[in-house]
Amino acid sequence: MSAPPDLVSAATRLKRWLFRHALPLWWERGADLRHGGFFERIGMDGQPTHAPKRLRVSARQAHVYALGARLGWDGPADAACRHAIDYVLARRGDDGLYRNEASPDAAPLDGMGLIYDQAFVLLALAAARSQLGHPGFEAPALALQQCIADFAHRLGGYGEAPGLAEPLFANPNMHLFESFQGWSAISTDPSWRDLAAMEAKLAMDRLIKPAAGTLGERFGPDWAPPAASADRFVWPGHLYEWGWLLLDWKDGGSASQAAALRLIEVAERTGVDAAGMTIFALDEHLAPTDRGTRLWSQTERVRACTRAAAATEDDALWLAALEACHALEAFLAVPREGLWWDWRERTGEFREEASPGSSLYHIAGAIAELDRTVLA
Repeated sequence: MSAPPDLVSAATRLKRWLFRHALPLWWERGADLRHGGFFERIGMDGQPTHAPKRLRVSARQAHVYALGARLGWDGPADAACRHAIDYVLARRGDDGLYRNEASPDAAPLDGMGLIYDQAFVLLALAAARSQLGHPGFEAPALALQQCIADFAHRLGGYGEAPGLAEPLFANPNMHLFESFQGWSAISTDPSWRDLAAMEAKLAMDRLIKPAAGTLGERFGPDWAPPAASADRFVWPGHLYEWGWLLLDWKDGGSASQAAALRLIEVAERTGVDAAGMTIFALDEHLAPTDRGTRLWSQTERVRACTRAAAATEDDALWLAALEACHALEAFLAVPREGLWWDWRERTGEFREEASPGSSLYHIAGAIAELDRTVLA
């Protein structure tokens, strides 16, 4: 079975929404042309909020506008990408790491570790290298690669700080895997491919539970399961995201494909509610603990099920991709086109709040996969 006609229609609608509404709005209203970078959120009145700006939002927007150009958007992608990357590069500290403010003692604004932001800096630099065509963007990427070597764990992956035994987290390693793959696709430097292979090996050898075929978020020393049962939680959206990344890894072969498909199967079986929404969290036994839903989890289901369906020709996965598109479109059905709701409560009500700019990275990634697999 090829992609069903309804999925082609949904992919077409989503790409049209991205081109006509989201990319223009976030450049016209989301870019801070006075102080640099991109605003955190835009309200349903079309006005940006004035919360402190996180580095990763501008880094993600550099990636988004480069991706939009590759998809065929004829808007000012170069200007938007340049605006974002200039802000990112200005956040480099004396120690070579990038922070919300370029000082060594600047704390993260939302509790995420420093290594998480470095992953998105690498992704932004890859986007700028690809879109703006300037080879000079690889030098700061390679310099940052060397800086984060201090965070490397002896068993693979990266910790939250140099020499820190615990806690260890899967999430920043997932995004580093994405960034390393992005660089390996455009660079001749073999270190990027080696680093991508290291993250894939970490996932398959240490993060994924062999019996259950699932993957948690938090780990103890040496990537052991955390001691507290409350820390052994699972986010279905990340099962999809890891699944897509492992399917996208060109050097993975049958082992990584099998691991990816197992992650996606577990997420389909345990992480999707009766309304076709990917729920937020499960416990270690895969029982729901938070039946609320986030926009980004729907986009990762779109992306993973679409790629898996194309790889396996599984009718059920095509239908899952379609269901996920419908779930995503529900989040996009807001008073101002180009924006979205971020949270849906377990009761089915959406939280009426300003749209976070960080989500456009997830939405654009899902649309790019649909374009590659369904609309090509």
